Amino acid sequence: MARRKRVYDKEVVKDSRYDSEVVARLISRVMLSGKKSVAESIVYSAIDILNEKTETVDPLELFNRAIENSKPKVEVKARRVGGATYQVPLEVSTARSESLAMRWLVGYARGRKGQPMHRALANELKEAAQGQGSSVRKRDDVHKQAQANRAFAHFRF
Repeated sequence: MARRKRVYDKEVVKDSRYDSEVVARLISRVMLSGKKSVAESIVYSAIDILNEKTETVDPLELFNRAIENSKPKVEVKARRVGGATYQVPLEVSTARSESLAMRWLVGYARGRKGQPMHRALANELKEAAQGQGSSVRKRDDVHKQAQANRAFAHFRF
């Protein structure tokens, strides 16, 4: 019997400027204390800064590449079997991998002190799009941890 309630996916409203659900989710992730207009200005400024020096036609191309490079494919989850706790590697669903990538990007951007949030987010997105940066390093650490614990993969159920 399940221990938790069933989780129902909410309909995500697309953002006004780019008509994208992914940008709308990032705005919600950046938002603090319900100040959505402040979060929108931060995200839109970051995307504008991100695309200043590139010749790409689509302004969301680098943004989507950054999210894609930060998404984890596998993660470890603690499973208790016979009194012992094992770190069991599991594949990550697409919604969760996208959520983790955004959480890491925003978290590491907030951790960059000494610069405004829109610039920090733009720098983090730019580094992630190039396959570098803290969020990509975090993804690699999660993958290494899953690789190290693949001996316990038979505890999946």
